[in-house]
Amino acid sequence: MLPAELPRWMRTVRVTLRRHPRSVGTAVSLALGGFAITAFGVAPLAPDAAELPARMVTTAVDIPSLAAQMEALSQHRMSLYRSDTTRSGDTADTLLQRLGANDPAFAAFLRRDTAARKLLDGRPGKLVRAEVDESGRMLGLTARYPASSDGVPTHFNRLVLQRDADGRWSTLTELAPLQTSIRVGSGTIATSLFAAVDDAGIPDPVAVQMVEMFSTDIDFHRQLRRGDRFSVVYESLMADGEPVAWNQGSGRVLAAEFVNRGRTHTAVWFAGEDGKGSYFGLDGENKRRAFLASPLAFSRVTSGFAMRMHPILNTWRQHKGIDYGAPTGTPVRVVGDGVVEFAGWQNGYGNVVEVRHAQGRSTLYAHLSRVNVRKGQAVEQGANIGAVGATGWATGPHLHFEYKLNGAQVDPTTMAKAAEVITLSAAERPRFERATGVLRGKLDAARSLNEAAAGPASATGG
Repeated sequence: MLPAELPRWMRTVRVTLRRHPRSVGTAVSLALGGFAITAFGVAPLAPDAAELPARMVTTAVDIPSLAAQMEALSQHRMSLYRSDTTRSGDTADTLLQRLGANDPAFAAFLRRDTAARKLLDGRPGKLVRAEVDESGRMLGLTARYPASSDGVPTHFNRLVLQRDADGRWSTLTELAPLQTSIRVGSGTIATSLFAAVDDAGIPDPVAVQMVEMFSTDIDFHRQLRRGDRFSVVYESLMADGEPVAWNQGSGRVLAAEFVNRGRTHTAVWFAGEDGKGSYFGLDGENKRRAFLASPLAFSRVTSGFAMRMHPILNTWRQHKGIDYGAPTGTPVRVVGDGVVEFAGWQNGYGNVVEVRHAQGRSTLYAHLSRVNVRKGQAVEQGANIGAVGATGWATGPHLHFEYKLNGAQVDPTTMAKAAEVITLSAAERPRFERATGVLRGKLDAARSLNEAAAGPASATGG
C-alpha cells in the first residue's frame, strides 16, 4: 500500500517498476548507451587549437658576459676527494701520485715532519682520504690506521694533516673508537674450518675466535669432521663510517654455535660489571678456564709430549713440551694470569719467557724471535709476550711450549681441561639473561642461513 502523501507521479513510477522491471532495465541501458554515443559525437565539436587567437610575449634576459661568469667561478674553490690505501714500500711521491696530487712542498713536509711520517712508517694498509684542488695541490689529508692492541680492536688512530691560510701544514693525531655493525654467517665443514669461512665470506679472524671459544669442548686439530656446522654473530668494524682493512674488518665474535660430531656447543660474549668479558654457555657456565688451550691463536702441532728423535742430537729423548709450527713473527700469548719469572736467552731454548702462575704452576715459551715482557712484570691471560722464531737449537720457526706443576713438566694438553672454571656470579645472572636473549635471536637467524643452504658442503655469509 503506497503512502497517500506521495505525489501522484512518484506512485505511478513505483507501480510501473514493480509490474515491468525488465522493460524498465532495458530502457535505462539504452538511455546510457545513447549518452555514450552522444559524448563520442560531441567531442569532435571542440574548438580547433589552430584557430584560437595567439599572442607573442617577449621578455629580455640579462646574460652575464663570459668574463663575468669566469670571475664568479674563480671565487669558489673547487676540490676533489680521493681515497687510497698505503702500500708496502710507499714513498711520499708514489702515494701522492696515486692520490692525483702534484705538490712537492707537501711531499717534503711528509718526509721531514716526525708526526706526518707516521703515514708511511709502520705497517701498510692505512686508509687515506685526501682533498686536492683543481691544480693538484694538496688541501688536506686524513689517515686512519689500527691502534696497538693485543686483542680485538676497539679503537683506531686518526692522523689529520691540515694546511692553514698561510700555507703552513700542521698535524693532529687522535685516538677514536671504531664503530661496529652486527653481521651473521654460517657454514658447513667440507675440508677445513678456514675453507668453510672463506666460502661463507666470513673473515679468518672470526674462525680464530671460534677456535678459542670452543677450545675446551672441541679439539680442532683432531676432532673436526666433514659435515660439522657452525653459525656465528660477529662485529663488522668501521672507522669514521668507512670499512676498515685491518683485521679483515672484523671485531669480536658475539655468539657462536658449533655442531661437532652431532653435539651442539654454544657460546655468547658477556661483560661483567668490572668491564671484563668472557664467553658463556647459554646455561650461564663460563667457557673461560684459568688457562687457554694454546699459546697461539691457531697453529699445527708438530711435536707432542712424547718420546721422539731429537732433531739436533739424533737420539731418542722424551719431549717435555709441545711444539707449534707457525711463521716467524706470529704473536705468542700467555695462557694464564701470572708474573714473568724469566725473560731472556736460555742456551738451546734461545729467547725464552717463563711465567709463574698460582698453585705451583708455570709455563715456558721458547725459541722466540722477540720478547715483549720483562722479569717481574704482571701479565693477564691472552697478553702478547713475544713472537714465534727459530732462536737457540731450532731447525725452523716454531714455538716450544711447556707446562710445569711444582717444577716438573706435565702434558700441556691436559692443562686447559683440568683448569678450574671461572664462574658467573649470582648478581650478574639476570643481566646475563637479558643480554643473551638478544644474541640468541641473532644466532637463530644465523642458523637459518645454514639450514636454507643446499648441499652438505655449502656455506653462506650475511
